Amino acid sequence: MNIKITGKNFNTYQHLEDTIDKKLEKLEKYFSDDIDAKVVLSQEKNKEKIEININAKGAQFRTEQVADDIYEGLDKAIDKLSRQMSKFKGKLQKKYQDNQSVRFEEIPVVEDEAEAKVVKTKRLFLQPMSVEEATLEMEMIGHDFYVFEDVDTHSVSVVYKRNDEDYGLLTTAE
Repeated sequence: MNIKITGKNFNTYQHLEDTIDKKLEKLEKYFSDDIDAKVVLSQEKNKEKIEININAKGAQFRTEQVADDIYEGLDKAIDKLSRQMSKFKGKLQKKYQDNQSVRFEEIPVVEDEAEAKVVKTKRLFLQPMSVEEATLEMEMIGHDFYVFEDVDTHSVSVVYKRNDEDYGLLTTAE
């Protein structure tokens, strides 16, 4: 496993890096090829945040955890990645059936996991508006995201509320 550890406003140290390597190596049994893992450590508002992205030749796994202690956040992140792999084992097998980089036989099966299904469909009539207007609309209706047509680019866009209480913007490619 190729692990790249970076810190944003966070000083890493050897013991922490060794612990991250050791914990991530536990997930290595799920993959047959050498995979890339990117770990970003940061500090925000007296909390420590860990983001882990794993790329296994197209199969993507990601988690972001915030905790009082970075080691606690690391444990939560590893647990979440393991659950992601277990929960989506069947779906991943169908999608990546020809991909030999994921060892599906090693991923445990989650018992009694309810299958997610689409229970409601909405038809949207996109209104041309600016990002600021879309953000205001989102806040007024109390949602975490809002779909609109960007008046400047004429592309379908989504404004959304991030975990840090700021906003994000997704736009379609031209």
